[in-house]
Amino acid sequence: MSVLVGKPAPDFTAAAVLADGEIVEDFNLKSHLAGSYGLVFFYPLDFTFVCPSEILAYSNRVPQFKERNVKVVAVSVDSQYTHNAWRNTAPKDGGLGPVQFPMVADMTKQIARDYDVLIEDAGVALRGTFLIDREGIVRHQLVNDLPLGRNADEALRMVDALQFHEENGEVCPAGWQKGAEGMKADPKGVAEYLGTHAEAL
Repeated sequence: MSVLVGKPAPDFTAAAVLADGEIVEDFNLKSHLAGSYGLVFFYPLDFTFVCPSEILAYSNRVPQFKERNVKVVAVSVDSQYTHNAWRNTAPKDGGLGPVQFPMVADMTKQIARDYDVLIEDAGVALRGTFLIDREGIVRHQLVNDLPLGRNADEALRMVDALQFHEENGEVCPAGWQKGAEGMKADPKGVAEYLGTHAEAL
């Protein structure tokens, strides 16, 4: 599996269902982000089991992502029409309802290949998540196997950590949460931090 951290996020243009329900044929990632942070996440298939819990968790946190200038984008190998049908089905009936971010149709599976999350034999993507900075560089990636659902709050925490580092120049130690102190990236800074926090780690 490729490590994309530190590299430009692969751009793509594909059909998608937008947050307002409009179906477009030419959704472009770079144009959509346009200087914002991005959280691109892949999931295996529409109308499945773990996937709706993840998608709704991300959708429910869109206001928190927006506060941080992050645009969320979902990608799977389904068509834009299947995405639309799933959005137009209520959660109690096995659907999603109107999720608050674009759902991209990766019918050729090329986007999943470019992000190196495609299971070729199965023809579906692993649960890959990619945090992209305002320069279009991947700063964090997480890839789960199919049975293992993600934590949307952890995605928010990683955004907070990246933005804290950008604003303060300090690094974020294990378990760092927004509002906590960081660590200076030098031997003295590490010693000072561990001197007061080692037992709590």
